[in-house]
Amino acid sequence: MPSSTRSGTDELSSTLQLQALLAIHGYTGRVDRDDAELGDVRAARLELRRIWALDRDSMASEVNAMLRDTRALPQLARHDGFDWHLHATRADAPLAERIRAEGALALVDVIRSDGTDRLRICEADDCEGLFADLSRNGSRRYCTVRCGNRMNMVAHRRRQSAE
Repeated sequence: MPSSTRSGTDELSSTLQLQALLAIHGYTGRVDRDDAELGDVRAARLELRRIWALDRDSMASEVNAMLRDTRALPQLARHDGFDWHLHATRADAPLAERIRAEGALALVDVIRSDGTDRLRICEADDCEGLFADLSRNGSRRYCTVRCGNRMNMVAHRRRQSAE
């Protein structure tokens, strides 16, 4: 099941796209740059997507399982121009394992603060992007302004054609 985002297509379908994503987000540590790694990262993405939509108690159970599976050992790290942040696994751990562990740690804070109701899936017709709604009133519907603008334009065109 591909995950569509802003472009309406799976933006993680090649090792080159994975490398671009890693460059943007500054992932460090072991990177194999092969199809097996891409498959593992895509599987991690599906697992996180599935967990994203669970109720709080179910999410806590799944997050605990991910932390156990990845043998997470949170540590503060500062390197390559990044200020203090958490690393959860050893630097030579496979990329997908590091993504799962760090995703689980991020969800720990969401669960602890009872903020799971702020985890959303983009409402744009052609997007399955995930986001945490940090707006004051919790009313955000789209993962990016781009998706919101696109859906507003679609609604505008529908109204125009109906008139």
